Amino acid sequence: MAEERERERVRWGVLATGGIAAAFTADLVDLPDAEVVAVASRTEESAKTFAERFGIPRAYGEGDALAQDEDVDVVYVATPHSAHRAAAGLCLEAGRNVLCEKAFTLNAREARELVDLAKERGSFLMEAMWMYCNPLIRRLKALVDDGAIGEVRTVQADFGLSGPFPPSHRLRDPAQGGGALLDLGVYPVSFAQLLLGEPSEVMARAVLSDESVDLQTGMLLSWESGALASLHCSLVGGTSTSASVTGSQGRIDIPYGFFHADRFVLHRDGRDPEEFTAADATRASLKHEAIEVMRCLRAGETESPLVPLDGTLAVMRTLDAVRDRIGVTYPGETAT
Repeated sequence: MAEERERERVRWGVLATGGIAAAFTADLVDLPDAEVVAVASRTEESAKTFAERFGIPRAYGEGDALAQDEDVDVVYVATPHSAHRAAAGLCLEAGRNVLCEKAFTLNAREARELVDLAKERGSFLMEAMWMYCNPLIRRLKALVDDGAIGEVRTVQADFGLSGPFPPSHRLRDPAQGGGALLDLGVYPVSFAQLLLGEPSEVMARAVLSDESVDLQTGMLLSWESGALASLHCSLVGGTSTSASVTGSQGRIDIPYGFFHADRFVLHRDGRDPEEFTAADATRASLKHEAIEVMRCLRAGETESPLVPLDGTLAVMRTLDAVRDRIGVTYPGETAT
């Protein structure tokens, strides 16, 4: 039995050592079928400190060494958005499977390049959109797909942080893909598109910083069906971070923290409200996306049905359209 468990174990590499990398690794080490065998950072010192913290045997001072490590089954890329294309591409070129943080890349062109590279190499690739792997969000989508609230008419979602963030912070740094949209707005957009697919029209307004990144952005998306989504993200105000889906026969409300939901309420016309809650206390857990990655790898799948690559590309196209409307571009970015 011990040998069988060892064969089933998936060996992870972690590329970057920031806050989200630490949170993901902390969840990984608690999974009995996952093993973190290597970490890489821009400096060997940072990688060694991270490795010591989590009991990781190998620490590298640059990403190429991690990408070339044949003992790594899959690499979790947790660099800033601006480095996702290069970091994930490096790993895919070396034959590694990749889980890449959101926003997946700076733009849809870079996202398409990664998807094409993964398909060329026959490697697994997935955006780390943990919301899509959350059991409660999956339950909500199933209810909507089954017609529990009728035809979807509107989606509302917001994600805002109160800050303040100084100009030197990565969230305000154009060179790191700063701004509210790619870091926070990706969640409301992804939530709306999970339920409705890619919109037919995108409208947006924003308040920009002195560095020309968006401090807050409002979006109105529309679909041929007549459905609308009103979405908002902010770096200058702590919002309710809630979401609501209204249909022709009811509504579903998700309270604070919709992107890592542990509860939602279903309101159906003519019936008492129904509350759905998580089976365990994993509201803020990233483990569900790790479990899905490992399931896919064992099944020989090169993408996840929960976080399909076509869906990731569609979200990136919407984010591109929003940035076009609000006038945000990043250094070195070419036409998409």
